[in-house]
Amino acid sequence: MSSDIRASELKSPIDVAEYLFRRLHEVGVRGVHGIPGDYNLVALDYIPKVGLNWIGNCNELNAGYAADGYARTKGICSAVVTTFGVGELSLLNAIAGAYSEFVPIVHIVGTPSTLSQKDGMLLHHTLGNGNFEVFSDMSKNISCAMAKLNDPHEATTLIDNAIRECWVQSRPVYITLPTDLVQKKVEGERLKTPINLNHPPNQADKEDYVVDVVLKYLHAAKNPIILVDACAQRHRVLDEVHDLIEKSNLPTFVAPMGKGAVNEALPNYGGVYAGDGSNAGVRERVESSDLILSIGAIKSDFNTAGFTYRISQLSTIDFHSNYVRVKFSEYPGVRMQGVLRKVVDKMGKLNVQPGPKASNEIEHKDKEVSRDQVITHDWLWPRIGQWLQPNDIVITETGTANFGIWETKFPTGVSALSQVLWGSIGYSVGVCQGAALAAKEAGGDRRTILFVGDGSFELTAQEVSTMLRQDLHPIIFVICNEGYTIERYIHGMDSSYNDIQQWKYKDLVPAFGGTDKNSHTRQVKNKQQAEDLFNDAGFAKMEKLRLVELYMPKEDAPRALKMTAEASAKVNARQ
Repeated sequence: MSSDIRASELKSPIDVAEYLFRRLHEVGVRGVHGIPGDYNLVALDYIPKVGLNWIGNCNELNAGYAADGYARTKGICSAVVTTFGVGELSLLNAIAGAYSEFVPIVHIVGTPSTLSQKDGMLLHHTLGNGNFEVFSDMSKNISCAMAKLNDPHEATTLIDNAIRECWVQSRPVYITLPTDLVQKKVEGERLKTPINLNHPPNQADKEDYVVDVVLKYLHAAKNPIILVDACAQRHRVLDEVHDLIEKSNLPTFVAPMGKGAVNEALPNYGGVYAGDGSNAGVRERVESSDLILSIGAIKSDFNTAGFTYRISQLSTIDFHSNYVRVKFSEYPGVRMQGVLRKVVDKMGKLNVQPGPKASNEIEHKDKEVSRDQVITHDWLWPRIGQWLQPNDIVITETGTANFGIWETKFPTGVSALSQVLWGSIGYSVGVCQGAALAAKEAGGDRRTILFVGDGSFELTAQEVSTMLRQDLHPIIFVICNEGYTIERYIHGMDSSYNDIQQWKYKDLVPAFGGTDKNSHTRQVKNKQQAEDLFNDAGFAKMEKLRLVELYMPKEDAPRALKMTAEASAKVNARQ
């Protein structure tokens, strides 16, 4: 049971809930996602009081996906509020994905009062056994910090620590807010001192030693290259990476999860490296290099086209958030940010051998456009690259879109959002809502563009309703190819379990409240219709929500997907 702090002891009394939401506002949060429930209702009253906006989602899972997209797009922590038991458990899949892929989300759970918990009352949303810890225990292994606000004396410290860890580790945290703690008074003077979100610097002599070792091998290399992956984005070293790429002029490549991490308009950008699934000419160039500067690598199955990397550790320097590995020598506790900055500053002249040039050139066999030709992946993804604009936000769903986008060269400033490691289907629709909201809050004219398969769309389609409610204007391409294509290529090409009920997808927009004023839908069934769409300047404008049914053959898939699916099937069959 909580105990009060006497108001006379406080210089600037403030309610616990207000303190929490003011701290979130301080770190850049403006929209709070979630679902109301009776254990969080009073806390929700504080959201507008501190200048935050409540973004009510259609369910908790979608709210989690949206918070993920919001955090990735804004580059800050995001926040999602659920209720005890039934609400928080519905969110866990999204939180696990965020933990897996290093996305910082503050998960706030409204819980029964501390007195009710102490007495073991038989309350709704419980298992009926008096155990009020069971749900928080489920979140423990997918949260980098837990803050159970059971005592006002500890509340502010726990809140500040949780938000700091969320930012520093770039992973979700879990905060419980019992109903009787919401309005308890705590010291508001702490708000005058911002939370310290800075990493402690590397030990100077250790950092300098690692920098010297890196430079020794870099200067000796005959044909070094740079390979950038997702953790360069998640751990906020893109400024250092961009300076390294531009100053060194070394051939630069990205892993699939690293799409959008570098400026693909640079002349030394060469494309996507994913082992056998690499862009044309990339695998040969990367694997023949005598030194690979690998930044933020996540060498998962789908990120390596089925573990088909052929890179020797003897020719690799790995830069990570908490260590640097030079060949087989590891330097724990040395963060990559400081090392990369000094490498850039001290780099000098390097041996630079040119690499392949990425492009959106459509192969000759696919160039013809007519109403008699179906839309293929070989044609679509380079054509998308020609249509994209600088600073677009591009979201791709697990499946054909995730693999197809490897063949798209981005204009300057494009952000790419996907979930290659966790791979929860339906993820991208919620992410689209969160990303579009973040872009709207930032102002400007960044377009949010989603490519999602019909099967995945059917899992989370309700979030189109939230997009309309929040007056968001994404462009949504629903790839209509009759079901779960990636699963077909792993196993069961013609099996019924990979089929889905065909919906009238564009009709969902008016069903969710869309009107001619705030939405527009299209149906595209052949190359000519697609070409007409991409050439329509009005369609490209960010003035309303747009949803396009994009029809493609059932058994067509990007080359990299076919290759990765085959490798995945072999791994699954291992005895």
